[in-house]
Amino acid sequence: MKTYLVLFIIVAIMHSITLINIAIFNGEWNGIVMFISTALFIIAVFYFSTEYRANKYRGSRSNT
Repeated sequence: MKTYLVLFIIVAIMHSITLINIAIFNGEWNGIVMFISTALFIIAVFYFSTEYRANKYRGSRSNT
């Protein structure tokens, strides 16, 4: 899957859980939502960094 698509899906999930928490649960689950959002953010950063390193490594190999 393309990196931008994975990152877009993660951001969409983060916004959806925040919207659901506010609209349906009246902000009662703020701690859980913040934990899930933070975990998704860390997953996105990890995924992006591995993809960035892989592309950087492929680019440097093709130049030699």
